[in-house]
Amino acid sequence: MKSTMTEEKTAEQEDRSPLELPAGETGLRQAIHLISSLISLSYSTKTFTAKWQSIRNKLEQLNSGLTAAENCSSSEDTPFQAAIQSILSTSSECHDLARRCVDFSYSGKLLMQSDLDVVAAKFDQHIKDITGIYTTGILTQAYAIVVSRPSVGAGRDDMKFYVRDLSTRLKIGDTQMKIQALIALNEILLEEEKYVRIVIEVGEIISLLVNFLEFPEAEIQEESVEAISVIAGFDSCKSILVGAGVVAPLIRVLEVGSDLGKERSARALWKLTENSDNAWLVSAHGGVTVLLNICCDGNSNGELIGSACGILKNLAGVDEIKRFIVEEGAVSVFLKLARSKDEVPMIRAIESLQSMACGDESIRRAVIREGGIQSLVRVLDPKSSFSSKTREIAMRAVDSLCFSSMNSLNILMGSEFLNWVLFFVRNGDVSIQESAVKVAFRLCGASEETKKTMGDAGFMPELVKLLDSKSFEIREMAAEALSNMVLIPKNRRRFIQDDTNIVRVLQLLDPEEEKLGIKKILLSLLVSLSNSNTGRRRIVASGYLKHLEKLAEADVTEAKRIIKKLSENKLRNIFKLIWNS
Repeated sequence: MKSTMTEEKTAEQEDRSPLELPAGETGLRQAIHLISSLISLSYSTKTFTAKWQSIRNKLEQLNSGLTAAENCSSSEDTPFQAAIQSILSTSSECHDLARRCVDFSYSGKLLMQSDLDVVAAKFDQHIKDITGIYTTGILTQAYAIVVSRPSVGAGRDDMKFYVRDLSTRLKIGDTQMKIQALIALNEILLEEEKYVRIVIEVGEIISLLVNFLEFPEAEIQEESVEAISVIAGFDSCKSILVGAGVVAPLIRVLEVGSDLGKERSARALWKLTENSDNAWLVSAHGGVTVLLNICCDGNSNGELIGSACGILKNLAGVDEIKRFIVEEGAVSVFLKLARSKDEVPMIRAIESLQSMACGDESIRRAVIREGGIQSLVRVLDPKSSFSSKTREIAMRAVDSLCFSSMNSLNILMGSEFLNWVLFFVRNGDVSIQESAVKVAFRLCGASEETKKTMGDAGFMPELVKLLDSKSFEIREMAAEALSNMVLIPKNRRRFIQDDTNIVRVLQLLDPEEEKLGIKKILLSLLVSLSNSNTGRRRIVASGYLKHLEKLAEADVTEAKRIIKKLSENKLRNIFKLIWNS
């Protein structure tokens, strides 16, 4: 009999609806109990799976927030108590919907879908209300147990538990606890990528960080921006941050925040605007004006200005925004920075100018009209103190901007540019040397006059030396440049006068030597040289004619042409000797 009564009691407990909450509990405890039961019930639903998954995520987030509130104290007559009653009401409504989805007792799919969307929106609002209540400080911290940071290699559950603890401290802690929690959060985000994924999964931390951007306490704002900047470095997280409304407050920090806050905000926006969709948001919130003001502000430090230039460069990737940036005077601003002594903003400004002018003739003309060529050439002066990296970037910008019109080319050739290019061809480290050789190669193809000028300046001996460079790109461009230059008779005579030039070229034609990969270019050069009697004699007398002969036997067209010319010349000399005898 006793056993039967026990079984009946158990069955009665199992049938009891979660809405029959334990008596004597506070509204907060009842809400936690009801939401926990609702989460469990949601797993039993067999229809509208995606919608219930979304609702379950919201319930878990709300449950986390309410659980954190158990460590707080508040008066009975507060917005928090009203929020709890509203949550209880929505949860009861949701429980009824869940039960009907489990029993398939709803009247129509469209109506149920609409009801689920309504209840999901209500839970979204409850989450915002609770977050707002934490932010206002209505709830005061009763006690806090600080969880130890997991050791390196700890399991994911321990890591997630620690992140949830940080989330609680961010919500209920006083100013100092919030700062300490933010610092700890930044430490783990920088240390381990897994923590970024866990923060996104926990969810509420993102909204807290966005809200903290509006806090008056500078340190909370600065640490929050730093966390956002780290998270923004992950492509999969950018849309989540933007969806949480991070762009507008970041721009406000950029405009009126502390110096450190501005720097970190600029870094975050730089990462976010790598996505062109986000570029529109930054522009729509007045970001272009704020960024240009930073670039013009003499009190802004180099790192901040450099990041601002980087953001503007990203924004200019959208043609419509680029037009607005140019109309706001960006070309003048960037050129002014290109003339500064601080290399960080100088590099960013030059890169931005180059990017904006690429494929846009009107901007390229504006850059040249406002003295852009002179500004870039100034950077290349070997007597200046600029780094190789800065010079390399300036050289690339010259290459990009100055070869599309004779006007810009004449300005370039009328400066010290050619002498400085030759200096870096002779003396530069590999990166700047490669840029200099590329420019020399481009100049060779620009006009007959530039080829003559380069020959007079002494480029050919230096280019011959570079045929032995370890860099394939440098070897190839040096060979191409030489092949172009010897098309000019004066340069050809100058090249032939030095025996070592032809000897070195022929040595590189060794059929056994495959690594150079520039034989066709060098053969083209020799074809030009073989057009003169002196050139042909030098080739025959070099001691390396066998390299040409082997290539001709291998049916290499250019080699056969040269051998034919040499044979004709030899036959002509024989007839000449007979005729004169």
